[in-house]
Amino acid sequence: MADPTPQQVRDFIAAGLPCAHLEVEGDGRHFFATIVSSEFTGLTRIKRHQRVYAALGERMREEIHALSMKTLTPEEWQP
Repeated sequence: MADPTPQQVRDFIAAGLPCAHLEVEGDGRHFFATIVSSEFTGLTRIKRHQRVYAALGERMREEIHALSMKTLTPEEWQP
C-alpha cells in the first residue's frame, strides 16, 4: 500500500470532522496538521486529538505512522 499524501490525509480528516480551516503537511509517513473546528469548543487538547483520531479511524494504525497536530477552535485561530 502506498503512503498517503498530505492531501489524502487532509481529505480523510475533512470527511470525518467539520473544519473551518485545515492544513496538512508531510512526507508520506509523518504529518503535521493544523485543524480548526467548532467541535473542539470546550474540549481538552487530549479530547480534541481523540476526535481527530476518530475521524481517521483505522488509517491511524495502517497508513499514517505519525501525526502531530495543532487543534484550535475558530475563536482560538489567528490566520
